[in-house]
Order: sequence, then structure tokens, then C-alpha cells
Amino acid sequence: MQDMLKSKSTFLAATVAAVLMTAGTAGAASLEQITESGTIRIAVANEIPYGYIDMSGEAKGAGPDVAKHIAEQLGIENIEWITTNFSSLIPGLEADRFDMVAAEMAILPQRCEQILFSEPNTSYGEGLLVAAGNPKDLHAYSDFAEGDAKVAIMAGADQLEMMQALGVPQSNMVTIASNADAISTVATGRADAYAATGLTASELAGKSDDVELASDFVDPVIDGEEVRSWGGFAFAQGSEELRDAVNEALAEFKQTDEWRQTVSQYGFTEADVEGSFERTTEELCAAE
Repeated sequence: MQDMLKSKSTFLAATVAAVLMTAGTAGAASLEQITESGTIRIAVANEIPYGYIDMSGEAKGAGPDVAKHIAEQLGIENIEWITTNFSSLIPGLEADRFDMVAAEMAILPQRCEQILFSEPNTSYGEGLLVAAGNPKDLHAYSDFAEGDAKVAIMAGADQLEMMQALGVPQSNMVTIASNADAISTVATGRADAYAATGLTASELAGKSDDVELASDFVDPVIDGEEVRSWGGFAFAQGSEELRDAVNEALAEFKQTDEWRQTVSQYGFTEADVEGSFERTTEELCAAE
């Protein structure tokens, strides 16, 4: 009897493991499946002005607004918006929790190894959120390479790689879960600054008198090049057909004044708009 129970337990355990393994490797929905259902699941990280859900529950930002146009062009009638932490965007794609990400995620070589990217939709520079009055006189990411000033970085954000490249020690970096934690982290002194894109830092600075945007900010220079990011839509591996369809619609939209007005209304400068045409995803994924 014990041997029989043991055999049944082993069988059940193996079955559960198989089910979990299958669920964890679920394939991404195809373009045909999405168009037939009429619904696409798109994730944002609630980061203004890139992709967020406003107080009325409407998806807004440079990513969502352009994604809405693309979905319409592809004949997709409904978008199911999903919010998650930035660090959960790639794992969510890999686990088939959504079909596409519209968070203007920076196109980086290490990310290209995990997921697929569209061609760039936007480009943007860097910035620093500091305590009111900037008591530590911080104006660049390199300011944290020496001394004891601490900089906060959002989990999963590419500012971590920038800091590492600039020689900032781990002891001077503080990880936070989301942009929503940035103001309190800086205002309470847990960190002396928050490193983010210039648009994000500026948006956060306008929300509280306890913080401000670091003036005279100096963009980081790594390997002799000034750092600029290119943001695109992201997809799971295996979603080449969906990615290609999005690219085709995006390329057409970017030739219009409507696209320029769409991204410009969220604070993207003329340099940001023109910069989005300067690099291809192939070049960005192959960068060293």
C-alpha cells in the first residue's frame, strides 16, 4: 500500500511539474490570433510621459498613444491595458502575460537577447531628481563615482549599466521598485538623487516642492559617446510577425505631423523627435 501511495504521489508531482513547465513556456499569441480575437494585450509601467494609466483609467503617453494608432491600422478593435513594474515587463512578455509593451523601453543589446523590439518610436536623454536646493551640488551621474553621495535607480532600468560604466560603486546605489517611490526616497534622504531620463525626472520634480530637477545637468559620456536612449515597442521572442506589422505601421505614422504632435505633447523636444530617426534597432541591438 505504501509503495502504491508513493507511486501515486510521484505521478501527481510529475504531472503538476509538467503543467507548470508548460504554463511557464506558453507561446506568444500570433498576429493572426490577435486580429481574429480583435484584442491585443499591451503593458505599461505607469511611467509618465512614456506609458501610464491616468486617473480616469485611460492609457496615455508616447507609447500608448502611438500604439492606439497602430492597433487601429492593424484592424485590432480592442486594447487590454495592463500595468506592471518596469522590472516585470520582460518577464511578463516571456510568460505570455501580454502581447506587447508600450513603455518606450530603451533598446539595449542585453534586452535584445531576451525579447524583440520595434524600430525606435522616441529618443530621450538623461536627468537627475535631487532634494530641493540640491544640497549635495549634484549635476552628473559621474558625481557618484567618488564620495558618499547615493543615487537611487529603478529596478530593471538601464541607468544601472550607465552607473557601472562610470565606475559608481554598488555602495552608492539604492534600488527602488518604481518611479512612484522616487520622491520620498530623495526627500527623506534615503538617496541624494534619483537617476532617470530627463523627461521622467522633470515630471517628478513638478509633483513636490521637496525635490527639483538638477540644473546644469551634464549628460553621461560613456566610451567617448554622449548617452542617449532610443525607446521602442517590445514583444516576446517568436512574435516576429506582430513586430513586423507594427514596424510597418509605425514607419508610415512617423512620416506624419500627427506622430510628431503625438510625442511632442508629452514633452519630447525637437531633438528627441529628430533623434528617433538616427539609429535603427539593428544598430542598437548590435552596439557594444
